[in-house]
Amino acid sequence: MALRIELKPGERIIVGTSVITNDDQRTRLTIEGEAPILREKDILTARTADSAAKRIYLAVQLMYLGQSGKPLLADYTTLMRDFLAAAPSSAPLLANIDNAVLTAEFYKGLRAAQRLIAFERELLDHAAGSTRLRGDGAEDGEPA
Repeated sequence: MALRIELKPGERIIVGTSVITNDDQRTRLTIEGEAPILREKDILTARTADSAAKRIYLAVQLMYLGQSGKPLLADYTTLMRDFLAAAPSSAPLLANIDNAVLTAEFYKGLRAAQRLIAFERELLDHAAGSTRLRGDGAEDGEPA
C-alpha cells in the first residue's frame, strides 16, 4: 500500500536516511516501500529534545530511523526508568512506548511518546499553577 504525502513549500521530510526538502510550491508524493518516513513536524533533534519526555521520543525516533544499537537502548532504558521514578502516574504511557519498542513497532512508539510529551506538559503546567498566589494572598509553601 502506497503512502501519499502532500508537502507545503519548503517543508522537509525524512525518508529512510535521506532528508528531502520541498521546493517553493506544494508537492504531492506517493511513496511505496518500507522505509521509515517522518514529516518535519514530527522530527526532534538533540537541540529540540529539551525535556525528559522529548528525550524519550528522540531515542525512539532514532530507533525508528534505523540508528538503534546497544548504546541507544541503554540510554532509552535509563530515560524510561528516570521518568517513571519522577512521575509514577506515567506508567501506562511508558508501558505503551515500551511495548512498541520491544515489538519493533517504532512508529507506534513515536505516537505513544507524543502522548507522553503532552502528559509531561500537563504535569509541568499544573506544577507551575501551584506556585501561583493562593486565595489567602500567600505564596504556596508559605504559612498563611
